[in-house]
Amino acid sequence: MQNMETRNRYLSSVRSVVVKMGTQLLSDSQKRLDATFLKEMATQVVALRQRGVSVTLVSSGAIGAGMGELKLAKRPTDLAQLQAVAAIGQRRLMDAWAEAFEAHQVPVAQILLTREDIDHRTRFLNLRNTISAIHEFGGVPIINENDTISTDEIVRITFGDNDILAALVTTALGADLLVLLTVVDGLLDAAGRPVRLVENLEQARSLVRNEKSALGKGGMDSKLTAARMVTECGQAMIVADGRTRNILPMILECQKVGTLFVPCAKRRTGRTRWIGAARPVGAVVVDAGAELAITQKNKSLLPAGVLRIEGVFERGDLVAIKTSDGRTVARGLSNYSSLGVERIRGRHTAEVRKLLGDAAYDEVVHRDNLVVE
Repeated sequence: MQNMETRNRYLSSVRSVVVKMGTQLLSDSQKRLDATFLKEMATQVVALRQRGVSVTLVSSGAIGAGMGELKLAKRPTDLAQLQAVAAIGQRRLMDAWAEAFEAHQVPVAQILLTREDIDHRTRFLNLRNTISAIHEFGGVPIINENDTISTDEIVRITFGDNDILAALVTTALGADLLVLLTVVDGLLDAAGRPVRLVENLEQARSLVRNEKSALGKGGMDSKLTAARMVTECGQAMIVADGRTRNILPMILECQKVGTLFVPCAKRRTGRTRWIGAARPVGAVVVDAGAELAITQKNKSLLPAGVLRIEGVFERGDLVAIKTSDGRTVARGLSNYSSLGVERIRGRHTAEVRKLLGDAAYDEVVHRDNLVVE
């Protein structure tokens, strides 16, 4: 009963959703792009749109589609060859999606991203605005990694088979729900049974099997990382079996499918969502008193609590806030450059004001521009 009440609470009023589909889900038994399945998913997306729900797709499959187009028996290991296969396959992937939606007279839009598009604040905002405009035109945005120019992403170090990318897109849009479609019915416990509700991510990590995740190519770790990113922003996430008939309508009808990850009570603002999503340029190492003030008392970071800096950054850059033993406890926008922080670190407010005069900020990172990890 509690499970159903929770699903109703978080799913019945969803008006915007990001849906991610991995390569394994999009492939047929011959490991070729499954055009029939894409058409089935397009029908489900259209059904959601008819209910007033905007849908953004994150679709893997470019390399797999390229392998099929080139009739390759196995995935290349050379980076340049992988990027070439992705370039060929991306066109085929988008052709298949366009054909799938053509029967519904719905246009599709291709958006290719790298990690830097998230890290750069202006690009992050442009991404959100572009996707919103596509929805206004009645189109369906289809997002993938830009494998043709990426380096670390193509071997799934950064995005984890698009799970992390989908989470980042969800936070960028402020979407109500992220759906990760895979080939099993959600998160599985040690006995292989579906876990329907997750309210504590640490508990979820202890429930799943250690030897393998059974959560598709992205794996358990990337999906739980995506869950942390999304739920900490106050947004819900579901992992479900994409091959279940009418899975997307079933999810929004609050039926007992997949695993629901419950969001935190407070939704983050657009600015703090970006702070939580982007990668820091440098770091500020703080003492135990500053750590306590930031993490437990919702305070700003003051110069007196800074022990040292790491890296080079400018005023307004995103920095990690670390303890002396290397733990990242928060991140935020610095009011000072790295040289400026070095000049005032360890000093009390009166000393900083005397030293810098009108150029002084009382805080190195203000609490309004800070997100606790």
